[in-house]
Amino acid sequence: MKIYAVGGAIRDTLMGLPVHDIDYVVVGSSVEEMIANGYRPVGKDFPVFLHPETQAEYALARTERKTGKGYQGFHFYADPSVTLEQDLQRRDLTINAMAQEVGVDGKLCGPIVDPYNGQDDLAAKVFRHVSDAFAEDPLRLLRIARFAARFPEFSVADETILALKAIVQAGELNALSAERIWQELARGLVASKPMHMFQVLLNTGAAKTILASALNAQLTQEACREELIAHLDAIGNHLNERCAIVLMNISASEIRAWAESVRMPVEVRDFSEIFSELIAFIHQSHGAFQAADVLAWFNRADVWRKPDRGQALLNLAEKIGFAVAPLIMAMRDAQALNTADIIAGVAAQDRSNGERIGSAFEVARLAAITVALQT
Repeated sequence: MKIYAVGGAIRDTLMGLPVHDIDYVVVGSSVEEMIANGYRPVGKDFPVFLHPETQAEYALARTERKTGKGYQGFHFYADPSVTLEQDLQRRDLTINAMAQEVGVDGKLCGPIVDPYNGQDDLAAKVFRHVSDAFAEDPLRLLRIARFAARFPEFSVADETILALKAIVQAGELNALSAERIWQELARGLVASKPMHMFQVLLNTGAAKTILASALNAQLTQEACREELIAHLDAIGNHLNERCAIVLMNISASEIRAWAESVRMPVEVRDFSEIFSELIAFIHQSHGAFQAADVLAWFNRADVWRKPDRGQALLNLAEKIGFAVAPLIMAMRDAQALNTADIIAGVAAQDRSNGERIGSAFEVARLAAITVALQT
């Protein structure tokens, strides 16, 4: 049997990028031989094994045949007769369909096996699918969209755009699990240029199925895309911030509905919802903040129990050009109030009354915010 490193490890090596994980394919072996050599089987759908020493994953070379809808509707065939070229043919892009043999010392050796001209497409910076079977897996559309965000200097080949559109038109995206959709979107959001991911979704028609309808509508407008690009370039690559910026002009209720449909993590969802409410509040205030409205947003953001989140939300607004210094000062002054003093100001017989205590805090915080806004 022979062992090859395949896919992203070869691509990233050729691009001069660090390689974090290596996918291994074993050619000319069988389940029985792998087990006899100490490998531990872990694959459910096809033969995958853990190396007895490194615990790295090794998969037998295999072919696949479409048997149903979605990315899980495949039948896999693994046999010692399956060649490396056949295994590479089932992969998505030519730049991911290259391999190099692994020597007995565990190091790569020999020439790069490149039956589908991945090196040429890598040099030309083109995403090109390997075979017609590409359109059978809807997850590949999201993967290419995510790759476009990670490698923004690449373009998608015309024939591959057609294959992606075929996935959309066949309704295959409906078979994707919400978790997989969010996983790919999240990885694209924190990549180099997230707008390239959204552009692929727009160009293929997938945005209508994958994204919130309000977001899809906004992204069709060039001015909106340009604004988002500028905002995304002004911030870091933290997922909470990236997601909040993309959704900043969508209502909290629409964000909530879409978040549930893609199983967005609660922390990311809440951050995006509260940020969109902050932006709406800033627009409605026209630069003249009212203390009662400020307190209402502070309560919504729960800046009392989650001060770091409150600061992060206001910092994000400031990064993209909103004048929120008065809000930051008001929040810090209100947070600095002495809890014991507020409680001491409540009549002794009412200090066990949660509602009275809460009202006292509201009055004190409102007063602090009022003074801060007048400074």
